[in-house]
Amino acid sequence: MAFHDLRSFLHHLAARGQLCEIDTPVDAQLESTSLSLRALRADGPALLMTDTTTARPMLGNLFGHPARIEMALDGRPLASLRELGELLAAVKEPRWPANLRDAFSQWPQWAQLANVAPKRVDQADFNEQVLDGAEVDLAALPIQRCWPEDADRLITLGMVVTRGVHQPRQNLAIYRQQVIGRNRVIMRWLPHRGGALDYAGWQAAYPDKPFPVVVVIGADPATVLAAVAPVPDTLSEYEFAGLLRGARSRVWHSALTGLDVPAGAEIVLEGFIHPGDTALEGPFGDHTGYYNAQDHFPVLTIERIHLRGGAIYHGSYMGRAPFDEPSVLARALNDVFVPILRKVFPEIVDFFLPPEACSYRIAVVSIRKQYAGHARRIMMGIWSYLRQFTYTKFVIVTDADIDVRDWAQVVWALSTRVDPARDSLLVENTPIDYLDFASPVAGLGSKLGLDATCKWPGESDRAWGRPITLDPQVEQRVDALWERVRGLRPPAA
Repeated sequence: MAFHDLRSFLHHLAARGQLCEIDTPVDAQLESTSLSLRALRADGPALLMTDTTTARPMLGNLFGHPARIEMALDGRPLASLRELGELLAAVKEPRWPANLRDAFSQWPQWAQLANVAPKRVDQADFNEQVLDGAEVDLAALPIQRCWPEDADRLITLGMVVTRGVHQPRQNLAIYRQQVIGRNRVIMRWLPHRGGALDYAGWQAAYPDKPFPVVVVIGADPATVLAAVAPVPDTLSEYEFAGLLRGARSRVWHSALTGLDVPAGAEIVLEGFIHPGDTALEGPFGDHTGYYNAQDHFPVLTIERIHLRGGAIYHGSYMGRAPFDEPSVLARALNDVFVPILRKVFPEIVDFFLPPEACSYRIAVVSIRKQYAGHARRIMMGIWSYLRQFTYTKFVIVTDADIDVRDWAQVVWALSTRVDPARDSLLVENTPIDYLDFASPVAGLGSKLGLDATCKWPGESDRAWGRPITLDPQVEQRVDALWERVRGLRPPAA
């Protein structure tokens, strides 16, 4: 089943006990966050709050459990996201078939590309109500204030559509947006993100022209997942959503902004960032578990709002990882990174971003080590290959015998294979997330790599220890003996 809008997905969830409709009044200010957080901690369902302060329904905790992410991908097991990563790696750096047999062997993979090209449609559900100019008022939407000391209301799951000047693709990404007026929001995007790069390119090419932007709230699940996935710069998230969905994305073209919009969206905001228009953003509770520092970002002036009849406002919250939706999403999408990294570093066995470390500040990678200094090469490669890891502070490299997703094994490798002076790589004055107040200067700090691999000649002159392992032949006999022992155990009193 391919979901082309949010409502068809919600019907699917409701039929499977994964959606709870709440008709008791819920305030978008603080209460919605508290309720969604409790549902996530309890592995509970998505929440459709039908009685909010604005009388518009609000959706929360949609991606608060991996099962619903699988359902969004038509029941595709999360492990198969690695297959999508393989396809992304091939798209990022394609390999020309060596012969006709090679070409046919790749056909099942490449056949998925038939779903890539978005399909433009003339009609869109969100055009049931269109508000222009003075009619635009964000107060009509149940926009949240998530945490007690937040500066103001915050659009948390607004998918931002932009286009740069250097490539034809359109970029979709989720950036939080602080409401500062009836039709004005602060667009908080970091410099390395796609939207910010598009905006910087536009400013350089057209310094006196306003930059067109569309914000989409309440899109189909594949498009939302594509917006948070590590999509190569040459590929649009609309195209990747087609791969996730198994069907082409349906988009409606905006004459006002020249951008494409998911045709099944609930709410669409269209507007422009005018030259020099910035405002101080924050503070807001963040995935770090702290209120972030303030900084200036561009301001989007909204000129038009489109609303589907009975429009559902899709909200979320950021909180201390791993107890927020971004952490659940990041863990699910972790496997997409592995094939992309392997394309350049085939010695990589596995790669993991612990959600407790905000899903990007620590990376643990296992390799098939081949030479002295190999771990350091991988550290530098992780930091430089994909811009998603620009702000990764710690990279831990282990041997292939360590399961990097098992923290107990990682700690064992750190404690038995690392000499702090010899096996640490410290890099100073590198880009750091400005939200990281631990760095000495906002946006600039250090990175640490830890080589937790067994050491080769040249890395250590000492004889290296041999791990304790059981004898395989003995294990075969004891397996059978253990079954007998289990059968002889007396029943519990």
